[in-house]
Amino acid sequence: MIYQHLFRQVKTPETVRAALIGAGQFGAPIVTQAPLIPRLDLAAVADLNVEAARSAYLRAGRAPDDIAVCDSRAAALRALEAGRAVVVADPLLLMDLPLDVIATATRAPSAAALYASEAIRHGKHVVLIDKETDAVVGSVLKHRADAARVVFTTDDGDQPGLLIGLASWAQLLGMEVLCGGDLRSALYDPQAGTVSRGGRSVAVPEADRWALERIPEGEAPRYAEARHRILAAFREDDSLGDPICHMAVAANATGLLPEGAIGHRPTLRLVEIPSVLCPQEEGGILQGRGVLDVAFVLHTADQPHGGGGVFIVVANPDPVSRATMIEKGLFTNAEGTALLAYRPYHLCGAETAMSILCAGLLRLPTGAADVRPRVDMAATATRAFRAGETISRVGGLSYDPDLRASLVPAAPLGPKNPVPFFMLEGLRLAVDVPAGAVITGDMVIEPPDSALWALRREQDALFL
Repeated sequence: MIYQHLFRQVKTPETVRAALIGAGQFGAPIVTQAPLIPRLDLAAVADLNVEAARSAYLRAGRAPDDIAVCDSRAAALRALEAGRAVVVADPLLLMDLPLDVIATATRAPSAAALYASEAIRHGKHVVLIDKETDAVVGSVLKHRADAARVVFTTDDGDQPGLLIGLASWAQLLGMEVLCGGDLRSALYDPQAGTVSRGGRSVAVPEADRWALERIPEGEAPRYAEARHRILAAFREDDSLGDPICHMAVAANATGLLPEGAIGHRPTLRLVEIPSVLCPQEEGGILQGRGVLDVAFVLHTADQPHGGGGVFIVVANPDPVSRATMIEKGLFTNAEGTALLAYRPYHLCGAETAMSILCAGLLRLPTGAADVRPRVDMAATATRAFRAGETISRVGGLSYDPDLRASLVPAAPLGPKNPVPFFMLEGLRLAVDVPAGAVITGDMVIEPPDSALWALRREQDALFL
């Protein structure tokens, strides 16, 4: 692997000394995987719940006496010098320690914005696992890091970073990315006649089950539309959860853009993806080229589906290599003009070490070299809110069920412009908000001393 050759060229530092902020579902595997990875020393972990951080170190094989819970910089520095694993509750204590890279996995948008900006200010490389923050202020954080001559990167291990890498790989080889995005699972039980997604199931009437058969040549739009209709109940969940956030991060990093507020989000077999997610003039459903979407992979219990992975549909202008690619097994549309490449998994924290090592050893991001605000996530109220209500958690793994997300062209903060989805967490509403309204700047009370809001205003001034 080329990374191994590149790492061997770097003699200093011998070991990348890194810290992690957040030892939750994503962060804990970073801690436990780190001892297995040459040249990586995960020297410190910060978490408001110090027991979660300490537990992660214990599961990584550190002895209890080898873990120091510190409440001051001086104590943390002494522990580091003694070779002990450092645990702190306050992530800001990490900023003045001799660390090369700080990775953030807080799932708290405002907190991650503060910690990332402080790490850059203190000359640390930053691996931003917090995609919610990335979706709002990734462009300005990348700009700040470039100016400070440190690395800022989206992480490998989560789908946005892996999609950025897959799209970049194809473009480097001279191919055009027609479409790219997340893969998600849609389990089909032919005997019961049900399709299941995200813990929910839809019973498909006998008369409609023809639409779940393999799409015949030339029938991609008709079958895609029929599946959209018969699986309409799933659409209630399509504007919740991670995929829209993933799309925002990927759009700002790659320039691929969704068609519509949340994309087409078709339900397809893996083999059908290049027939459907290609331009209309080539038999698919896309109005343009360079599109971002989500594919729900229709599969039975004994079939692979790639849920958790990423895909790209590419066009290769070279007929010789295109024919070879098809011969070697790439799925293609009927015309042979659109080909599917996909990565069927992401390994979360187990892969993030690659981003940490590339930043610390090579001073290079695994994410995009140029990040620009192209889209924002807007929030639409699904019920009436009263003035004075506080918007509940909008980040992490639990999104407010009273809000729906959609992607809109990026716009600066303003009274009549949408407030980006992840900036709403914990805000009080200044006015009544009717059901169906997009939440705009004049509807909320801006929080004082918010790093996230300050960074966003800086980003607006730089780019918008």
